Order: sequence, then C-alpha cells, then structure tokens
Amino acid sequence: MRKPLDSRAMGERGSALTRSVLLLAILAGVVGVVWYTASRIKELNRQLAASERRAMEMNERLREYSAELEAAIERAREARARAEVAEKRAQETEEALRQTERQAESAARQRNRAKQEAMAAEAEALRAKQQVEEIRRRREAELDRMQQALNKIAPTRRTPSGMVLTLADSQFRFDFDSAALRPENREKLARIAGVLLASEGYRLFIDGHTDDVGTEEYNQKLSERRARAVRDYLVKAGVPAELIEVRGFGKTQPLVRAKTKEARARNRRVEIGIVDTIIHYERALRR
Repeated sequence: MRKPLDSRAMGERGSALTRSVLLLAILAGVVGVVWYTASRIKELNRQLAASERRAMEMNERLREYSAELEAAIERAREARARAEVAEKRAQETEEALRQTERQAESAARQRNRAKQEAMAAEAEALRAKQQVEEIRRRREAELDRMQQALNKIAPTRRTPSGMVLTLADSQFRFDFDSAALRPENREKLARIAGVLLASEGYRLFIDGHTDDVGTEEYNQKLSERRARAVRDYLVKAGVPAELIEVRGFGKTQPLVRAKTKEARARNRRVEIGIVDTIIHYERALRR
C-alpha cells in the first residue's frame, strides 16, 4: 500500500511543476520570439531583395536616362551647331544680297552714266557730222572753183581724191631730148601757181610721161627731168616744196596705145595730180 505524500513533498512537487510550466512558457516565448524574428528576418530579406531589384531597375533606368540625356545634349549641341551654321549662312546670304543690291545700284548708275555719255556722244557725233558736211560742202565748192579756174588753163578732170590737170604735148611742148621750159610753158605754170596759191588743203603729184620712142631707161630719166622742171618752177612761184612729189613713168602709162604721130603726141605729157588732203582727212576720221 502506497504511502501518502507529505506536504513537503507535495510542495516540492508543486514547485518543480511550476518551474517546468514556467520553463515551458519561457521556451515557448523564446521559440515564438525566434520564429517571429526568423519570419521578420525573412520578410526583411525579401523586402531587401525587392529593394535591391528596384535599385537595380532604377540604376538601369538611370543609365538609360543618362544615355538619353547625353544623346539629348549631343542632339542639342548638334542642333545649336546647325543653327549657328544656318545663321552664318543667313548672314552671308543677307550680305550677298546687300552686295548684289549695291552692285545693281552701281550698275544702274553706270548704265545711266553710259546712257548720258552715249546721248552726249551722239549729240557730239551729230555736231561733228554737221561740221564735216559743212566742211565737205565748202571743200566741194572750193574744188569746183579750182577745177573751173584750172580748166581755163589746161584740161582738168575730177578724181575720187581730187583732180588731175593734164599738160599735153599739144599745149605744153618740150624740145626734143630736153626738159627746159619754153616761155609759153612758164606762162601756163605761172597761172597754175596762182590758182594753187589761192587754195589750201592739197598735195601735188607731178608725173612725167613720154611716148614709146627710145629705150625704157632713156624715157624714164627724161620723164623725171621734165616733171622736176615743172616742180622747180612751181616752187619758185611760191608753192611750198613739201607739198610736191615728183614721179617719172617713162613710156609705161600711155593714154593711147598706138604708134601714130597723134597718139605719141598725146602720150607725151606732164600730169599734175591735186589730192585734197582736207576731204581725205575727214574721211579718215569717219572710218
């Protein structure tokens, strides 16, 4: 039969049980704290991982934004450079336009000056033409007067440059093989000199010609001697020597190609060519 427990034993057993319950409670609290802590740590780890992922995403976005920002800055820089180039070109275009306008204004002024100068030149040309025509008219009248006066002395014909006075053998005779002037020849030359001295603006060409009798050399020298004899008389009569040129043609330029006495008499002659230097001069100006 079991022996009943005494109060002391029962008290010890109660204390032990209390301690056990307290220990279990403590253990349960510790376990709960540990479990809560583990759960919290797990949750924090999960949140940390999520935060790290978000941070990585944000870093990636930040890199993307940085790249876009750099690209935007580069585009802005390029756009600014293009804008500067465009502005420079616009300034150059504007300057070129102003230069073109200045050139156009200068060209217009030059055109106006040229037009005025052309009008003045036309007016001057008209005045010069009128003066030339007046000179020509007076000169033609003077030549007509000279021809009429000379025709009374010897046959005189007009030419494009003046006139030719012919001293034929029938009116102006030389002795055989002689260049000496006869008295009647001197009288004619004196009258011719009087007409020439009353005129101006001419040159004289005194040409000697012979018939076909004799050699070419003989006739050439004879024609030169007779032409010089006429020149010398006119110079003594007052005609300036610098206006006279002497030429001998011998028998090379006959008026009549025949061997009759009459033909040879016509071919023996002295011709005085009178060249109008005033009309010739005006023609040269007009060319």
